[in-house]
Amino acid sequence: MSSSHQVIVVGAGFAGLSAATELASRSIDVVVLEARDRVGGRVESLRNALGERFDSGGQFFCDDMTEVTALARRHGKTFAETPLDGAFTAQPPVSAAEGERIFAGSTAIRERMNAIDPDDPSIKGLTVGAWLERQGDPLAAKAAFNSMIEGLWCRPIGEIPLWYLIDNDRRITNTVWELQYFPAETMHSLADDLAAELGDRLMLNTAVARIERSSGKIKVHTSSRLFEADQVIVAVPPVTASRIAYRPALPEPLSRALNAWKSGTVMKGQFRYARAFWRDKGLNGMVAWRDIHGLFAHDNSRDADHPTLVVYIGGPLAVEWRRLGEAGIRAELARRLVTALGPEAEEFLAFTLRDWVDDRWSGGGYSDLIMEMDARNAEAVLLEGDDRVQFASSELSPSFPGYVEGAIVAGKIAAERALHALAEQDRTSLIRPAPPHVGEPSR
Repeated sequence: MSSSHQVIVVGAGFAGLSAATELASRSIDVVVLEARDRVGGRVESLRNALGERFDSGGQFFCDDMTEVTALARRHGKTFAETPLDGAFTAQPPVSAAEGERIFAGSTAIRERMNAIDPDDPSIKGLTVGAWLERQGDPLAAKAAFNSMIEGLWCRPIGEIPLWYLIDNDRRITNTVWELQYFPAETMHSLADDLAAELGDRLMLNTAVARIERSSGKIKVHTSSRLFEADQVIVAVPPVTASRIAYRPALPEPLSRALNAWKSGTVMKGQFRYARAFWRDKGLNGMVAWRDIHGLFAHDNSRDADHPTLVVYIGGPLAVEWRRLGEAGIRAELARRLVTALGPEAEEFLAFTLRDWVDDRWSGGGYSDLIMEMDARNAEAVLLEGDDRVQFASSELSPSFPGYVEGAIVAGKIAAERALHALAEQDRTSLIRPAPPHVGEPSR
């Protein structure tokens, strides 16, 4: 059984949904093939023990993220604002003045890093960790910077190429906190809304195993069906895209660019309480741990009736804590929250943990990262794709890579490239040799 289309989109995360809805709005025959039984990719929702649905994956955006903000407004989402009123908590505790000095110091390190030209030959071969060791900043500021990087990029700083982090971080240009808002109805509900717009153009439980490029239609193979198209958009993270078989093999630069990435590692835990006890103490629920890298918590209550703390375990810590199992992680987090916020932290109504490490279809972190020191042009090569296969993922976005915003932007870029390629194909097909004149021999 087979079907033919103008464009096939592989993956129904926000990049794939963005590309497909854009193409559908231009009357393009597009079909989306999604391996999971749901849409959203790294955006996902689950139900806790109380039966309440919450985002177990990506969920946040801010005023500077214009694409996702406009999309959420168009679909009537409620903008729940991340609570910030109250005091910030550091663990182990420090004075307010010392906390400000540490934060200012880590921010200064980040700004100094981003002032470096990523192509500066003096940083060639340097990891973020090696560069940080050379800095003369106070140890507390360097530790806070380390924790921030491993918490956000979800890999050990001793592995991340410095040029990559600079280039990536420069594209995260928000002037307000990136966790400013989240949809009270869940970010995943927004993905469902986009899926509803596509209707029967979307096929779930349809994993792509092989893409064959030939002079005719591109053939996309799943376990049970064959699909054909003029253009294919591979809208999954680079590591996932590299696991698809390509026949013939992709051009060497494209293959090398796909294989330069590794996935981050992160877990997301949610504690649901009967009351926001931290607010009674003048605290905002935000906790940063200084004695361990990549651990962070904050208030994620969608309204006064749903007091919630969310905890992120990022980078090497997520890999290390996996051995504890869910019960052990729950106990360790509860113990740390009790120390930070008080004994009431142990009186939660529900706890849910989403382990994204080694996730089969989307990797284990907020994004994949380039880990090859000499793969400076890997993103550019993937963005270029080839004449009939485009790649789209949040990692490749010129703005807000690693966020839902970046995925939407990347999807729209891929859609425009596919539209341009289709137009070129149509133009070429119209160019035919003129028939010979009657009585004139053909040549």
